[in-house]
Amino acid sequence: MITPGKLIRGLSLTQATSVNMIYMVGIGPFITIPFVVGAMKGPQCMLAWLLGALLAFMDGSVWAELGAKWPEAGGSYVFLQKLYNNKWGRLMSFLLIWQTCIQAPLVIASGAIGFAKYLTYLIPLTDLEKKGVSGALVVLVVIMLYREVTSIGKISVFLWIVTGLTFLWLIGSGFMGFDAKKAFTFSKDAFDLSPIFFVGLGQASLQTVYSYLGYYNVCNLGGEIENPERNIPRAIFISIAGIAVLYLGMQLVVLGAMPWQKIAGSEFVISSYFEQIYNVPVANFATALILIIAAASLFAGTLGYSRIPYAAALDGNFFPVFAKTHPTKKFPHVSLLVIGGISFAFSLLFKLQDVIKAIITMRILVQFVGQSAGVLYWHYIKPKEERPYKMKLFPIPAILGIVIWLFIMFTSDFKFIAGAIGIILLGAIVYITMVNKQFFKPALNVADN
Repeated sequence: MITPGKLIRGLSLTQATSVNMIYMVGIGPFITIPFVVGAMKGPQCMLAWLLGALLAFMDGSVWAELGAKWPEAGGSYVFLQKLYNNKWGRLMSFLLIWQTCIQAPLVIASGAIGFAKYLTYLIPLTDLEKKGVSGALVVLVVIMLYREVTSIGKISVFLWIVTGLTFLWLIGSGFMGFDAKKAFTFSKDAFDLSPIFFVGLGQASLQTVYSYLGYYNVCNLGGEIENPERNIPRAIFISIAGIAVLYLGMQLVVLGAMPWQKIAGSEFVISSYFEQIYNVPVANFATALILIIAAASLFAGTLGYSRIPYAAALDGNFFPVFAKTHPTKKFPHVSLLVIGGISFAFSLLFKLQDVIKAIITMRILVQFVGQSAGVLYWHYIKPKEERPYKMKLFPIPAILGIVIWLFIMFTSDFKFIAGAIGIILLGAIVYITMVNKQFFKPALNVADN
């Protein structure tokens, strides 16, 4: 018999917040700044970072309420099933797993590809060599995660210290030669509220949202968090607030150091920023720190995503082998190895910008909009049910989050919108033909062959 092991609640608030924050940062802000500035064509790009922060707080309120109520491994997989209940909940949770098997490796691959891209500032690499670097990084991350969660928590705190100090250095350095004219001079049509402006804002916000993603990662680890009813909401809001301050500060000092046209055309914008303020050796050192941050994000993201197929397999919504935990270290090692393997393949196959756009658009309807709508429905049908954490100003955060998510989706490229809808439809077909006919069975009732 496949007997799923029990996870250890070994992550403290400090460790859980560290896992969240290092996942949120990663390579994202360092590679998206040129696209954000280019899409908005000037310092008004700060609007996109503010909109991303607003969305993170609104959607984070949804995750905080659900994470405190159902602190189990799997995050959205559990939430969607509980919110919609019965067949609809089973369908929604399956669609999440269906998407996760594609988008989670895409997220991990995007970080690995971005890592290889920034490495070329230090070491000239051919396209083939970049793919080799990104694939090797995924393998290294899986090896680092092949251990019990308590030691992972300690590693996460160390990696967050490195990340935080790097950001403080980056922002502090910007005050040395800050040019307010560069940072605050807008063109005459900067705020021309035409359809083109809103399309640019939507596309820029897609990039900033990619950089903010991860504020919910602690919910994927819900079964391993100490005192989850209090610590999950705290970890989410501390993470979002801290990262928002760092991102806004970083974008501002970069705008005050370099013309926006130069920023928009830069492949290694933060490396170029340090080179301009100091010199090439310092820029090389800063680039090395960015690479450490990127690797840390992959570490945290892979950790969280590996728990989602595990949760689905426990109750018969996915292949039961994914419910296996390591016999001595008590973590879902099969799920980790499979997610890592697919991520390795994706890191060799795709381009960075296509990966980023696919990551966001693919998840909006089922995970983000579906989850927020589910919270509204849950409050409506069970208004008096106990909620260890209840979102402030309900229902405004959930409704506003839905509006912003849909705005970002429908200002994206049509091919990514069509691809996202196509994946959902294909997943529904698979569900009807396999899951709904009990092709899968709960892990405890399936023979271990």
